[in-house]
Amino acid sequence: MKKKRIVITGGAGFLGSHLCDKFISEGMEVVCIDNLLTGNIENISHLFGNENFQFIKHDVTNFIFVPGKVDYILHFASPASPIDYLHLPIQTLKVGSLGTHKALGLAKEKGATFLLASTSEVYGDPEVHPQSEDYWGNVNPIGPRGVYDEAKRFAEALTMAYHRYHGVDTRIVRIFNTYGPRMRLNDGRALPAFVSQALNNQDVTVFGDGSQTRSFCYVSDQINGIYKLLMSDIHEPVNIGNPSEITIKEFAEEVIRLTNSNSKIVYTPLPVDDPKVRQPDISKAKKLLGWEPKISREEGLKMTIYYFQNSLHKK
Repeated sequence: MKKKRIVITGGAGFLGSHLCDKFISEGMEVVCIDNLLTGNIENISHLFGNENFQFIKHDVTNFIFVPGKVDYILHFASPASPIDYLHLPIQTLKVGSLGTHKALGLAKEKGATFLLASTSEVYGDPEVHPQSEDYWGNVNPIGPRGVYDEAKRFAEALTMAYHRYHGVDTRIVRIFNTYGPRMRLNDGRALPAFVSQALNNQDVTVFGDGSQTRSFCYVSDQINGIYKLLMSDIHEPVNIGNPSEITIKEFAEEVIRLTNSNSKIVYTPLPVDDPKVRQPDISKAKKLLGWEPKISREEGLKMTIYYFQNSLHKK
């Protein structure tokens, strides 16, 4: 039987590179497309030389050419951390709009199943808690975070339009905070920031008073959820995340404890439109995909801290 072939945009990024590994382990041919704006070639360097892996350096806001058959397309190209999309606002909007359009065009041409990486940020600073897929969100379209939130909301609308109008077989995953090996230390998100500060015995900086909540999902759980969604026939958005909620202050204390650090917590002003709560309602994923996270936060944090310790030693 001929191998299935999958295109992953943003495949050199944190999640994208883990997806490359996953689909190669499932016996598929993987075409990874990335312009390396925020992706890292080191994330996929172990796959070079694998006959089932191909890397194309390309900006997906331009026409995407992939010869031969394609069975699946996963659109993961996008800056995904606040430090990136605040620094690259126009590129973020372009990859969410033009990039999604080009990737959907490829799916339509190839008759491929298309999966969009959306985000819990489509819910904005939510007035409903926990967040379920039928909540339409509370987003400031002209705030600094709007470049990411609205790019993803537009991408969802475009994906559903291609499904309804062109009959493209589509999926939409709404990804909640995910962590694990291959995150960048300078990524600007809470986890890598806290871990790198704690490992260096520096002050751990918490935004606001630390009462805002987040729900952290370990990367292997996230990848398994995405895989199950791709292999399903669900066209509506599905939340994939870990509902175990924690305040940012408690999370900082947990990181300090697990790293045996002497760091102290210091508080800095809350960024504009920073969500006060974030917790996925995953009842849809449980019911329709038979998926729920398996890795506890402590277990996942220990594996991630080990990865960051090794990264710091290499520098």
